[in-house]
Amino acid sequence: MSIRFRSRVPEGWTVDSAVRPFRFPGGEWHFAWPERETPVSAVLTGAEPDDLVLLALWADVARERGVRSVAYIPYLPAARADRGTPFGARVYANLINAAGLDEVVVFDPHSPVAPGLVDDVRIVHSASAVRDAVFGRHGLPGDYVGIIAPDAGARDRATRVAELVGLPVFTAEKHRDQATGALLSYAPPTLPAHGRLLVVDDVCDGGATFVALAESTGVARERLTLWVSHGIFSGRADRLTEHYGEIITTDSHPGARRPEIGARVIRLHPYLIHDDTSPGDPRNERGNER
Repeated sequence: MSIRFRSRVPEGWTVDSAVRPFRFPGGEWHFAWPERETPVSAVLTGAEPDDLVLLALWADVARERGVRSVAYIPYLPAARADRGTPFGARVYANLINAAGLDEVVVFDPHSPVAPGLVDDVRIVHSASAVRDAVFGRHGLPGDYVGIIAPDAGARDRATRVAELVGLPVFTAEKHRDQATGALLSYAPPTLPAHGRLLVVDDVCDGGATFVALAESTGVARERLTLWVSHGIFSGRADRLTEHYGEIITTDSHPGARRPEIGARVIRLHPYLIHDDTSPGDPRNERGNER
């Protein structure tokens, strides 16, 4: 399971719930909700279908207790399946909507399509998290000289980061086989000859796109940093370490901590809850979660 629940206890603190889901012999999920806990939120990472069942059970408890049900689903399942048949984004959105949640918070979705299918959704963009992780809270560029968008689809998110830190954006172009969709080559932009460059995108699965991008630029490994909001890091993604001096992602997906990648993993939750605690601060502040 990749879901956890947050509760408020009589002492006034917001804590991880003590609830322990279990399965009946017939296969159905269930749990006994602790009487002293008031549901506050559910946090779901990854895309395990069992977690969506547990999410719906938790939302039912929240309704019975008369409190709001807020689900943080930073990695929106099937966000990349935003066209075609079966229409995966719609199928997963329907599963989430069936829980009857009061609010669903997602982080840097692949496109507007999938979140547009989810009821009562709030989208959190990645720019502030990227700024803080790479440049610090004050957004000082340091020895960075530019932001690279791997393709036209990543230009908007790369531009949001660039505007925060005052750097130019360089956009690469992909060339694909129209029949198979396979990546044939990259047309890299003209890049500065010196200084570090930050590649910004939403998802890294097997990493082939980012390997091809790095190879096409000819930029030395120590000059390239890779930010991906959702690090799945499947298959041969470990090849990324040959091309990027640092890889940074968030804890939105269980794959983020694959040992062979050695990514720096950013705690995302503070960016999702809009509290006044500094992002990354591990303190459990009273009342800092809605």
